[in-house]
Amino acid sequence: MKRFVYTYMQNPADTDDVTQEVFITVYEKLPEFQGRSMLRSWIYAIAANKCKDHLRKWNLRNRRLKEKMFGHFPILRNNPDTPEEAAIKQHAASQLLERVLSLPVKYREVIVLYYFHDLSVKEIGEMLHEKEGTVRTRLDRAREKLRALLSEERSERDG
Repeated sequence: MKRFVYTYMQNPADTDDVTQEVFITVYEKLPEFQGRSMLRSWIYAIAANKCKDHLRKWNLRNRRLKEKMFGHFPILRNNPDTPEEAAIKQHAASQLLERVLSLPVKYREVIVLYYFHDLSVKEIGEMLHEKEGTVRTRLDRAREKLRALLSEERSERDG
C-alpha cells in the first residue's frame, strides 16, 4: 500500500501521512464495505482518492509525480548489461517515462496502475469507479498517444 501511495506522492513524508490517513479511513469505513468489489480494490480506491485529495490540496500533482517516477524507474537489476547498455536502457526508459508523464491524468493513471502496479482492468475500474470498457478505452488511447509521441520524437531526431 505504501508503495502505491508513494507513486502518487513522490515524497516520503507525504507518503507516510497519506498512508496513515488511508488506514484510518479503512478502519472507520470497514463496516460500510458491502463486498461488491474485492477488498483490495476498495482499499486501493480509498488510497487513490486520499492521494488525489492531498495532491489537489497542495497543488503539487504533476511536480511530485514526475519527481517520484524519474527517481524510481529502475533498470533491470538482474541483467548483466555493460555500463553502456545500461545507460542506453536507462535513457530509453526515462524518455518513455517522460512521455507517460506528459499524458493527461486520466490516461497517465491507468498506464501507471496497469503497467507499474500490475492491476487488472477490472481492479482499475473498481478503484476509479469506472466501467471496464472505459478503462480499456483509456488504456488504448493512452497507448495511441504514446505511440504518436514516440514516432514524432523519432521523426524529429531522424529528420
